Amino acid sequence: MSVSLLLRQRALIIAMARREVFDRYAGQMFGVLWAIAHPLIVIGVYLFIFNVVLRVRIGSTAALPMDYPVYLLSGVIPWLTIAEILNKSGVTIVANASLVKQVVFPVEVLPVKTVLAAMPGQLAGLVVLVIYVLAVHRTLPWTYLFLPALLALQFVFMAGLAMGLAALGVFVRDLKDLVQVFTVIGVYLLPILYLPAMVPESVRPLLYLNPFSYLIWCYQDVLFFGAIRHPTAWIVALGLCVVSFAGGWRLFQRLRPAFGNAL
Repeated sequence: MSVSLLLRQRALIIAMARREVFDRYAGQMFGVLWAIAHPLIVIGVYLFIFNVVLRVRIGSTAALPMDYPVYLLSGVIPWLTIAEILNKSGVTIVANASLVKQVVFPVEVLPVKTVLAAMPGQLAGLVVLVIYVLAVHRTLPWTYLFLPALLALQFVFMAGLAMGLAALGVFVRDLKDLVQVFTVIGVYLLPILYLPAMVPESVRPLLYLNPFSYLIWCYQDVLFFGAIRHPTAWIVALGLCVVSFAGGWRLFQRLRPAFGNAL
């Protein structure tokens, strides 16, 4: 029921996502290009700090086939999109209160269009990564063929989280601040800037308790390792995708009747 409803509303979701991207930068000199420039600037800062200033060096071995910039980008690029979605999802219903109060409007499309509107920045980052890998390593691993499937997995996973956060955000207005704090420190809590082996064994289990670690490991398999080095992560990520979407949809539908009174 949930999937079929969203598929029927796909034209509306795409139109609203496009409008969100263009309206966000309306009237600015570079317009919608900022949707791509923002994540690229952040990525450049990470590369400068960790690759130039701190001079972190990994890779160029059989176990770690590529260099540190590829390792960093393979995790930072999806994380920036995840963080944007998490930050915006908690306020998407409140920010569209006038639409929510319309009886005929399919409210479910709001969190889903938030996820879709965040994807162009990630796609731009992936294009930059592909260009870098081709320029430095002269070839792309065969695992890059998995990128469309992995992006679809991420989309469904984040759509479920977005629906859950959107529903809770109507009643817990502090949620947006809690999520913002998590997204700021989240990059340091994931195996993005460092290898898991660099983490002390006493706190390493925290990586495995973080649900986003598994999605990051999948991206690292595809973009950095060029092989499925974390098969368990793929299984867990697929399971989390199903649980996230089903749980987010159920929570959204359960709380939806009370949206009007809370707004």
